[in-house]
Amino acid sequence: MTLPPAFPAPDHKRYFIEKLGISERLMERCLGEALSAGGDYADLYFESVTSTSLGIDESLVKSASQGISLGCGIRVVSGERTGYAYTDDLSTERLLHAARTAALIASGPAKEQMSGFRHTSDEPTLYPITGATADAEIAAKLELIQRADQAARAFDPRIIQVRASFSDELRRILIAASDGTYASDTQPLARLRLYHSRHFRRWRPRDPRFL
Repeated sequence: MTLPPAFPAPDHKRYFIEKLGISERLMERCLGEALSAGGDYADLYFESVTSTSLGIDESLVKSASQGISLGCGIRVVSGERTGYAYTDDLSTERLLHAARTAALIASGPAKEQMSGFRHTSDEPTLYPITGATADAEIAAKLELIQRADQAARAFDPRIIQVRASFSDELRRILIAASDGTYASDTQPLARLRLYHSRHFRRWRPRDPRFL
């Protein structure tokens, strides 16, 4: 089984900029639109989740799935009112449209103008793990649960049924706000489950003649 080593220190922002095309200029435009009708504060919440799920029963693969979901939530705060809009289409047009929708709760001149983001030092890796991740090959993950199946069967000859499953997700988050704050994170999660049942000899009452 070949799985990647522990997570290297990632550049959390690079994924959104290079893979999804979410540039700082685009985020500034979206925040500008969000505050265009007035408002005290606005922020963008980008999220991308890659997930895998595998299951075997009686040493046979019974289920396998992979998926990717992504989107952006845009919030505008004006006094005690909050406007919110969401889009799972990260094209420039849809992001700007969502920003304008969130802006509808405010009226009047914008109270705050975007003037760029404050860059901080590289964010640390908060979840350094070794083993299967959403970026690993699905064949390596399948091999992992097959090994678990074999280990369970070898543990006790009375074990007659084994079910094993593996699921994981890699969640990437990017937040940009109108006050210039800028943060991102990568959150890997994984879970391995194993169920088994044993065969026991049927209990029989003792012969009373020998009591």
